[in-house]
Amino acid sequence: LIITNDNPLRLMQKQNFFQKYESPTWSDFPKEAIDPVLGPRYRNVIIGIVYNKSGIKPADAPKSLADLVNPKYKGKLVMPDPTQHTTTTQWVTSLHKVMGKEKADKYIRDLAAMKPIMVESLLPAAERVTTGETPIAITYVKYAFIFGKKGAPLDYVRVPKMLGDGHYIGLAAKAPHPNGGKAFIDYFLDNESMKIMASRGEFVNRKGVYPPLPGADKIGFIEMEDLSSKEFAEKKKEYQQIFLR
Repeated sequence: LIITNDNPLRLMQKQNFFQKYESPTWSDFPKEAIDPVLGPRYRNVIIGIVYNKSGIKPADAPKSLADLVNPKYKGKLVMPDPTQHTTTTQWVTSLHKVMGKEKADKYIRDLAAMKPIMVESLLPAAERVTTGETPIAITYVKYAFIFGKKGAPLDYVRVPKMLGDGHYIGLAAKAPHPNGGKAFIDYFLDNESMKIMASRGEFVNRKGVYPPLPGADKIGFIEMEDLSSKEFAEKKKEYQQIFLR
């Protein structure tokens, strides 16, 4: 069994690495979240704007991605480095899916002009917001809940569509114990397991199950672009010219 995000699984799928197993649990997931071989996209790992309410009053927080590049937020934003962090490379590359290509091309340059503080990944970005060191972050939305449970005054910006990664569980074509693997998949995707996962802040796709985060049921998930190794290298080089000037 392999449980991970979409991009590496797609590469493995092209090599016929997986066998199809149609678990009875498939009917409990939306049809649009089901891959014909990998099965249900069991969770969405969503990237958005998280902010510290002690550093930015909710009334003064950005209301959209477009708001985020308002000059008044310059020096107040942290994000992972899109020239180094692959998930952020995907996120920047996929912005056209929520705003169109022309607007996305301009937005990427406007975002770079904000001179955001660059960190190595999404967790350090969230940690800087949690401590108040930087009041606004581009990071996983789930961190607003996870760090909020620990007392951090965090919230996230509600926008109708958010980009992110889909995660799947796949059964290897040459699994030594396929029946055991199928039994685990049935358990993993059932209501109890998905509720446990959601209770920890994960955006699972089982129908009617949501994380305890206000507005979680209103978020429209848009899966990010799948990039090849060559495309990742090209995009990282392109973003070096934009973000590191």
